[in-house]
Amino acid sequence: MQHKTQLTLSFLLSQVLLLACAEDLECVPGFQQKIFYIEQPFEFTEDQAVLNLEFDDCKGNNKLNFEVSNPDFKVEHDGSLVALKNVSEVGRALFVHARSEHAEDMAEILIVEANEKHGALKEIFKIEGNLGIPRQKRAILATPILIPENQRPPFPRSVGKVISSEGTEGAKFRLSGKGVDQDPKGIFRINEISGDVSVTRTLDREAIANYELEVEVVDISGKTIDGPVRLDISVIDQNDNRPMFKEGPYIGHVMEGSPTGTTVMRMTAFDADDSSTDNALLRYNILKQTPTKPSPNMFYIDPEKGDIVTVVSPVLLDRETMETPKYELVIEAKDMGGLDVGLTGTATATILIDDKNDHPPEFTKKEFQATVKEGVTGVIVNLTVGDRDDPATGAWRAVYTIINGNPGQSFEIHTNPQTNEGMLSVVKPLDYEISAFHTLLIKVENEDPLIPDIAYGPSSTATVQITVEDVNEGPVFHPNPMRVTKQENIPIGSVVLTVNATDPDTLQHQTIRYSVYKDPAGWLEINPTNGTIGTTAILDRESPYVQNNVYTALFLAIDSGNPPATGTGTLHITLEDVNDNVPSLYPTLAKVCDDAKDLRVVVLGASDKDLHPNTDPFKFELSKQSGPEKLWRITKLNNTHAQVILLQNLKKANYNIPISVTDSGKPPLTNTTELKLQVCSCKKSKMDCSATDALHISMTLILLSLFSLLCL
Repeated sequence: MQHKTQLTLSFLLSQVLLLACAEDLECVPGFQQKIFYIEQPFEFTEDQAVLNLEFDDCKGNNKLNFEVSNPDFKVEHDGSLVALKNVSEVGRALFVHARSEHAEDMAEILIVEANEKHGALKEIFKIEGNLGIPRQKRAILATPILIPENQRPPFPRSVGKVISSEGTEGAKFRLSGKGVDQDPKGIFRINEISGDVSVTRTLDREAIANYELEVEVVDISGKTIDGPVRLDISVIDQNDNRPMFKEGPYIGHVMEGSPTGTTVMRMTAFDADDSSTDNALLRYNILKQTPTKPSPNMFYIDPEKGDIVTVVSPVLLDRETMETPKYELVIEAKDMGGLDVGLTGTATATILIDDKNDHPPEFTKKEFQATVKEGVTGVIVNLTVGDRDDPATGAWRAVYTIINGNPGQSFEIHTNPQTNEGMLSVVKPLDYEISAFHTLLIKVENEDPLIPDIAYGPSSTATVQITVEDVNEGPVFHPNPMRVTKQENIPIGSVVLTVNATDPDTLQHQTIRYSVYKDPAGWLEINPTNGTIGTTAILDRESPYVQNNVYTALFLAIDSGNPPATGTGTLHITLEDVNDNVPSLYPTLAKVCDDAKDLRVVVLGASDKDLHPNTDPFKFELSKQSGPEKLWRITKLNNTHAQVILLQNLKKANYNIPISVTDSGKPPLTNTTELKLQVCSCKKSKMDCSATDALHISMTLILLSLFSLLCL
């Protein structure tokens, strides 16, 4: 079948060439046919000829050698393509590279399905209708050119030929497009007369894989005679790019005890060569594993997918028994499907064995001892535990609980995050006289739950024996603070209170003496023996040392220990008010215009330092007025204010008005205050009181002078 297909293709190609140019054409070095199509068989049979390739360097084919991209095939010296073994899968294309002393070329063999072959032939040969005979529409024949990348000098190198049947005298070929007169310029050129196409430098398929040029025939003046016709140049891939790992670092995690075959991670490499060829067909392999224990083959990598999986039993994948929980694998990616001729690239995969909580924490000993002085708080002992799990996880971090011996909640335990120790603390001061010993039962667990088949054992509980040491404690006042209510102004020497302080050290039988510690106003004293507090000065509720009617003093109770201990007691004396402050009047100065129409001079207010009912309502009165006429009167506005009103306009002068204010205490207290009234001249909304002062001073001087004369 393959041989028949090859004959059909050769026949059609020969017909195309005959129609394109009736006359004999000169020899073109290279494969006489660049592209072959063969139908995919069920299997390529060993030693069976697939098709015949014709290569001619136009100089005898000396030292002709063929190379095939697929190692399962070879080309005999006569050009026969033969399978080296039975092959069922080949791919979509094969490339055959031929080289002699004088020429080299590349042919492409496309492997198609049966339903693809007819369409492919129509595409190449432009078959029209049902004749099956190709017809060239133009006088230019520009067959596709295939050029291997990375060709070695010398350059320029002939790579193909354009043929024209146009016989116009002076006609020339002209080539244009990307790679000729467009960037990158000057890669290709054409012989204007012969039509030979040559390449001027080495090509890189990974940079540009295809060039689409145009060729036309022009006359001597440059006018187009025929064309343009498209000329396709394809760069044939060579295996010149190593696989590369671009996505690192590669770090995978797998839980300890995972089943065999657990996928850890995937390694993926990139090859810049043609992905449709074996040049980019990658296979993966583990070159090295570090460390090599407990097995030198802990992992396996899928050669095609790059998936890394575990291959050891769950028992060997035990983090706690490993030399280290981190493994490093050197991964190799090789192209050409992993054959020896393939290029390689490597990367390191780091695999971390993650911990699971398969080891409960255990106390390093069953019983711990601690000693603490009574009355002291803080950490008294650190409980140590061991745990074989990963210290960076909740499978290692400990959680402590007091499960017995702490009814008064005097103790707490917390975890030290750096050491994982349990820090046992006293949070409520202990009393030696109540209990000199305490026994606590403490358990330890992990933050994370244990796996189902593991449980906490007896080693996860421990006992703590605590001994309380006796210290000399200071006496304690009962109650504290002490409160008493007294009336202010009680006589000096009055008894305020007898305090009571006791010594907590009941077994020491100590005596207590008292002293004054803080007495801001200096009003109090205390009997050092019996604790009786008396007054040494008048208690004044209105004193600045009294806040909200309460006077506060501090007293000390000192025992006879060595060294002595001291206790402090606070005394709050609430002072009851008595009417011992006369009311005061404000303001004491007022001004009025001599021609004022509104004779309401001023509103007076009264205040009292005492408390109700020894304050308002206040009674306001004018003292007896001298002279035949009454000049003013006072009117009460409310309990605390009254208004002074002139009964007539007065002349400019200063007037002193005596006003008495009486509070509501029992007995009531009265205060008389003179209100100074200035009658001023007022013009253009300006008040001038200077004349009144001057007049007042002048009258005084006159009276003094007259008095002096009378006394002579």
